[in-house]
Amino acid sequence: MNRSIYCALLLICSIEAGASLKVFTCESEWAALTKTIGGDLVNVFSATSANQDPHFIEARPSLIARVRRADLLVCSGAGLEAGWLPLLLRKSANPKVQPGTSGHFIATSHVNLLEKPATIDRSRGDVHAAGNPHVHLDPDRMLIIGRALRDRIGQLRPESAAQLDDNFRDFENELTSMLERHSVEILKLAGTNIVVHHNSWVYLTDWLQLNQVATIEPKPGIPPTSSFLASLVGQLSSISVKYIIRAGYQNPRASKWLAGRIETPVKALPYSPENWETEGALILWYKRILEALVLKGEPE
Repeated sequence: MNRSIYCALLLICSIEAGASLKVFTCESEWAALTKTIGGDLVNVFSATSANQDPHFIEARPSLIARVRRADLLVCSGAGLEAGWLPLLLRKSANPKVQPGTSGHFIATSHVNLLEKPATIDRSRGDVHAAGNPHVHLDPDRMLIIGRALRDRIGQLRPESAAQLDDNFRDFENELTSMLERHSVEILKLAGTNIVVHHNSWVYLTDWLQLNQVATIEPKPGIPPTSSFLASLVGQLSSISVKYIIRAGYQNPRASKWLAGRIETPVKALPYSPENWETEGALILWYKRILEALVLKGEPE
């Protein structure tokens, strides 16, 4: 082989080996986790923001183009993106990120899921057959997923394994330290009665041992009627409810109406990290949730 051609090939290979891994994430929590672990090794894009409901996203041409260029796809799974992710994968025709490949990472596949239905009955509303997919609200599960994601990125960039280990270890230590600093406040939340807008906070209630006494939606994904809200007022009249919790992207009308009837504050919690690109975004997000519930957060 001509020496100049050989040198050019070596240069191309070295550039490709050192190039940032292009990562398409479905939600900002996975964008934050990928950036935290991958650092400068990854070029991350999030298909959704903290102010969007990930159940209902349009499979836009711009998203298809992003998936087409991706080396790694990181999404929640368990049916959360069932309405749009399959179309993105099919239209992108990118062999690197299809199911079953090393470039296809599904977070919920790495942890135990809560609320797995015994039978599938669509009359019960928007129930996820594999279990509740909103696992990012539990920091313990997030660490388990983080380890698996570290290993997956390391599989795609084996020369960077040591850096990935260091990044994950720093994240684990910082998150653990933050939670330990607030352990007393976290313990005080155990047994607190809450009402939620949508049944998407199950991992938060499991982590903090909150007691979810009612859901504003009569069935998952079904808006409440006035008669259903009235029945909730009667149901909750003899129960001391500390908070009504909703995600920032959810319509506040029903929760505010109920709050006025049972004299309970509404907490609009950040459902995902809002500024996932910033350093420490995930830890700041968990801390903000704790602050809203017990440290210094004010009602909506």
